[in-house]
Amino acid sequence: MLIIEDLQVELAGRMLLKDIDLEIRPGETHVLFGPNGSGKTSLLMTIMGYPQYVVRKGKITFKGTDITHAPLNERAALGIGMSYQRPPTINGLKTRQMIDICARRKVDAEEMARSLNFEDFLDRDVNAGFSGGEIKRSELLQLKAQDPDLMLFDEPESGVDIENMALIGNTIAQVLQKESPKAGNAKPVARQWKERTKMGLIITHTGYILDYVPADKGQVLYNGVLACAGNPREIFQCIGRLGYEECVKCTV
Repeated sequence: MLIIEDLQVELAGRMLLKDIDLEIRPGETHVLFGPNGSGKTSLLMTIMGYPQYVVRKGKITFKGTDITHAPLNERAALGIGMSYQRPPTINGLKTRQMIDICARRKVDAEEMARSLNFEDFLDRDVNAGFSGGEIKRSELLQLKAQDPDLMLFDEPESGVDIENMALIGNTIAQVLQKESPKAGNAKPVARQWKERTKMGLIITHTGYILDYVPADKGQVLYNGVLACAGNPREIFQCIGRLGYEECVKCTV
């Protein structure tokens, strides 16, 4: 499982995260809400191990290993992966090659791409000229190849049109070993898992992902502090009615 204890994180001399306590158990998916600039992406980048996010206090433990100061590549090898909101374009590297780099084991790139209607993009440079929805599908394809135990999603709905939302939402539900409650235009996930082991932490502004991925817990990050936790839909409805500032005054 992932355990974060009393975490404080600094970026370029500015304290971004304060006194963060978070625990995600095997099979659980958590959703993270919060206004722009509240520290949500910073938390994901810290978990992933980006060195510019400096841990000043606290501890991060993953699968029993202290990874607080471990480099990014060691965390990826241990089983942490991330789908980015704004990944870079990588000229000269084909998407097919990127999938091979990400894969923990031998994978069939064509078959994996077919599940995301992405076969025509395999021989294009990574993210070169891709639309918002195409970038999200590229990110998911790489994540599927990596097959990590903990998956971090930074606003998976961002830049995605309605037509692609069902495909992306259902794919996220599949990689997290969850049945999607809303199939939309895509086929619902049919596979049943005897025991869910995949863990997820999803940042969302729109809440659309909740229509596809059954989340176990919602939390609000406000001014660098985890302010409340509870049922994801109830928290999202509270935010919609009252706004973040009023919502975080009480613990759900």
